[in-house]
Amino acid sequence: MNKKEIEKRKKQLSKSDKLVWDELSATDTQKAFSLAEDYKQFLDTSKTEREAAREIIKQAEKNGFVSIETALKAGSATPHQKIYALNKERCVAMAVLGADPMVDGVNLIASHIDSPRLDLKQNPVYEDTDLALLKTHYYGGIRKYQWLSVPLALHGRIVKGDGESVDIVIGEEASDPVFVVSDLLPHLAGKLQENKKLSEAFEGEKLNLIAGSRPLGSDTVGDRFKLGLLNLLHERYGITETDFVSAELEAVPANKAKDIGLDRSLVGGYGQDDRICAFTQLAALLGTKTPKRTAIGLFFDKEEIGSEGNTGAQSAFMEDFISDLLLLTQGTVDDRTLRKTLINTWALSGDVNAAMDPDFKEVHEKMNAAKLGHGICMTKFTGARGKAGSSDASAEFVGQVRNLFDRNKVVWQTGELGKIDQGGGGTIAKFLAQKGMEILDCGPALLSMHSPFEIASKADIYMTFKGYKAFYA
Repeated sequence: MNKKEIEKRKKQLSKSDKLVWDELSATDTQKAFSLAEDYKQFLDTSKTEREAAREIIKQAEKNGFVSIETALKAGSATPHQKIYALNKERCVAMAVLGADPMVDGVNLIASHIDSPRLDLKQNPVYEDTDLALLKTHYYGGIRKYQWLSVPLALHGRIVKGDGESVDIVIGEEASDPVFVVSDLLPHLAGKLQENKKLSEAFEGEKLNLIAGSRPLGSDTVGDRFKLGLLNLLHERYGITETDFVSAELEAVPANKAKDIGLDRSLVGGYGQDDRICAFTQLAALLGTKTPKRTAIGLFFDKEEIGSEGNTGAQSAFMEDFISDLLLLTQGTVDDRTLRKTLINTWALSGDVNAAMDPDFKEVHEKMNAAKLGHGICMTKFTGARGKAGSSDASAEFVGQVRNLFDRNKVVWQTGELGKIDQGGGGTIAKFLAQKGMEILDCGPALLSMHSPFEIASKADIYMTFKGYKAFYA
């Protein structure tokens, strides 16, 4: 072969990753930036799973979706009807009915809307050294030091002794106070922290929120700093200390999502794992009008702690929703029909991967690491060590998704979660795979994952949206 033929053969045979920015037209670039503005607003209004579920339902109803209860009361489905279900105010299912029988399978994307945070304990209020404080228990995998000296807002619900529910958000408005976990000054940290392992230097029991320092009453009153805080909460919300027992209060970063870089090509914000997939999945499903196969979107809770509980991916919510859709579309449903529907389903687990960090390349195997700006990332397997805890997608299904993306000009890449034996992680894919469906993890890559301020590329957000839209269509 001559040099020209060799170069042609190299181009034909070799794999080359694409940079999204090189592939976008001026119009698509504008669309990517516009989508990112909607995404930042979604992040700011959806800092907890309850808030995310409310926002998803709000957008669904605005776009013609009706509740499953309303649809079932009507007795039958209309062509390409749009339906949603809410589970305990913390997870959501949505569907656009397709032309094909559901028993032949549906196209399903599942993401999660919970994120790492600090939860208040059931008995949180105490005082120490003339400060009123709130004890927390961290939720999900966090690096504890990242939550020190960061302005935090308090979001959640308190159920009072009389059964009344009170929703609170403190710290998001410009005029609101915030909460903070204090840090130790470097001048005094030597013996206590600097010679310890990172996991030992920062203790979970010391992630306590400073909530006030003004006492109520004279110094003859016991616990008067604690009492001052309780009095303010009672005056504003009508709650007592006992009401914390029946509360779900989450401390989350008070900052807003922001553009990063002079070129504004990146988005920084809290909770992008995994609300970046929830947002793009929602946007794709809202734009799905007349699918051949029924298009389903699932937005789960509790992924960050193993998908446990009655709102996680291991709950009965998915099967219950699909059973209702089968009843609605064919008038009857039985266990065999439900099983066949699930086995014939094609699914994407919408979750993020770790982008290669220029300062920490050593934890990645560069040939198989995802990078910012290189499109939606297909993660064939997750888990740890010998792929433990992973569903490991089949070659056939990865091939189908890859070809689908190519046909629809979706820029994609592949990725693993770090070097072998470096660490690892899991997604909801394995729980859905247990039902027999074909499933592949697919989502954008992030920098600073699980931190209070994660980083994503606007190019990857746009390609994830395009990929999910093509999968639904």
